[in-house]
Amino acid sequence: MLTINIVCVGKIKENYLKDAIDEYSKRLSKYCNLNIFEVSDEKLPNKINPSIINEVKEKECNRILEHIKKDSHIIVLDLKGKEVSSEDFSKKIEDIALNFNSSITFVIGGTLGLADNILNIANEMLCFSKMTFPHQLIRVFLLEQLFRAFKISKNETYHW
Repeated sequence: MLTINIVCVGKIKENYLKDAIDEYSKRLSKYCNLNIFEVSDEKLPNKINPSIINEVKEKECNRILEHIKKDSHIIVLDLKGKEVSSEDFSKKIEDIALNFNSSITFVIGGTLGLADNILNIANEMLCFSKMTFPHQLIRVFLLEQLFRAFKISKNETYHW
């Protein structure tokens, strides 16, 4: 069975997001082994500059790296990534599982995004939207799209 790892910066504090994550995690258990790893985010000072931004991203990404297995296919969610349809996303997950690896790691950065050291090791970069959303909400979007992807690939109703 495919293993899906999601490594994300920050803890989920809102109950409605926790409930959605729990629900999609339960639904996904039929299709994959799901692991969610939360790493702590850095406190941002009131005034930031490029040096502080890089320092924060580096610290968060060092924590992320601790949870990335070397043999996993790494997909980062980033505004510079490629936008795909739900059908294409489903095909991508299926292709990776069949041709490349039995493990996919999705990485969701913090408020300031991801450092270059993570972007450089990624096999792929995806963007869910050119709009900006809280990274906690993107976690729910990812789980929903993963569930939809499995339903599409199994030709099960949900997507329609």
